Amino acid sequence: MSEPPPPSDTTAPEPISVTIRGRLQRARKRFNANDNIAAFVEPGEMDALLAEVAGKFQGVLESLVIDTEGDHNTQDTARRVAKMYLTEVFRGRYAEAPPVTEFPNAESLNELMIVGPITVRSACSHHFCPIMGRLWIGLMPNEHSNLIGLSKYSRLADWVMSRPQIQEEAITQMAELLMDKVRPDGLAIVMEADHFCMHWRGVKDSETKMINSVMRGSFLKDTHLRSEFLSLLQQRK
Repeated sequence: MSEPPPPSDTTAPEPISVTIRGRLQRARKRFNANDNIAAFVEPGEMDALLAEVAGKFQGVLESLVIDTEGDHNTQDTARRVAKMYLTEVFRGRYAEAPPVTEFPNAESLNELMIVGPITVRSACSHHFCPIMGRLWIGLMPNEHSNLIGLSKYSRLADWVMSRPQIQEEAITQMAELLMDKVRPDGLAIVMEADHFCMHWRGVKDSETKMINSVMRGSFLKDTHLRSEFLSLLQQRK
């Protein structure tokens, strides 16, 4: 009598999101909506994650009773949305920080420098509605500061904002990043933005904007420097 064939392994493969989440949890790393998790995503896994997100968003469309088979406009919407979130809108969550060339402050520059307005785009972590706005950066370098190229401020801002954000936390993340990269005596950031969670839903107020600021180092201690920065911003708006 022949031996019965060994039982086949019918265990479904683990979703890639579970694999990535497991790495984060074992490392005891936070993975809030506006955290960057690029270090825990291995090469090739973004394609698998895109496929998983597309499959789950297809379920959302079906639950919204949208005919994605008969409606030619929505036949590939699930994949388009998944690709948009992973590679564009929330790219700053999954991609490593952009390379930034740093130059020594050879001339020991120590005068106020302002960069902006930098256009920023994000989505609020409460409703995933767009946040569209501008930010300005004020820097007081010292002889030990690293000077970075003008375009790099925009690239870093885009990297921070391309995640589910709330404005108050986004501007703080930007400040911490620049303090680490540039090491100035002082740093000031002002951000002004429209929040479409107010435009599209709730009160549907299209006029209200949010403006907030963070100050570090000499901008906190020196009221004249802070006033100079804010007055120069008013002239440029």
